[in-house]
Amino acid sequence: MTFHVITLFSESFDSYISSSIIGRAIRNKKIQIKFYNPRDFSDNKFKHIDQKPYSGGPGMVIQALPVVKAIEKAFKKSKKPLIIWLSPSGKQFNTEYAKKNAKKYTDIILICGRYEGVDERVRKIFKTESLSVGPYVLTGGELPAMVIMDSISRQIKGVLGNFNSLEESRASSPAVYTRPEVLEYKGKKYRVPKILLSGHHAKIEEWQKKRVKK
Repeated sequence: MTFHVITLFSESFDSYISSSIIGRAIRNKKIQIKFYNPRDFSDNKFKHIDQKPYSGGPGMVIQALPVVKAIEKAFKKSKKPLIIWLSPSGKQFNTEYAKKNAKKYTDIILICGRYEGVDERVRKIFKTESLSVGPYVLTGGELPAMVIMDSISRQIKGVLGNFNSLEESRASSPAVYTRPEVLEYKGKKYRVPKILLSGHHAKIEEWQKKRVKK
């Protein structure tokens, strides 16, 4: 899987993609992440790519052409990619979407907006899927892009050390415990539920399923 990220701020991804599971997946060549900065495709000598909106109002809008050229370059390095337009008004992203597209695509282009957004004509030129990661507005599309890359990457075989670690594919309780069996804090004792100490796997699984439903 290769993720092609259209962003003005690729450095905002540095710490996340260089550490933990995603960092290991990149080092093991299970996934690739490539960045394309619209400023690199600007004809403006100062590399300005934002202009005031025709509708008036505060803020600036990212011009269409630099983004179009960035996407075109990503297209040249991919095979029939899925193009995702990150927007708070888009369809809600979820695990089912991640599973489906991890199997269907080898290349995903993520368009990260900033300021008041990207000129709408980019969406008319390319067939894009508008996605949101939650019912809220963020400063830019970089955080949603990281969420989507993380969720889709973990569906790819070899990214997780043990594929059975996929919480969504097993009965996993939202409440987990480890040693010590009894934790003392400020004079009070907090114990691990007895069922988890029983060794009775069927009953433990039943307990976990009930916890998931709550």
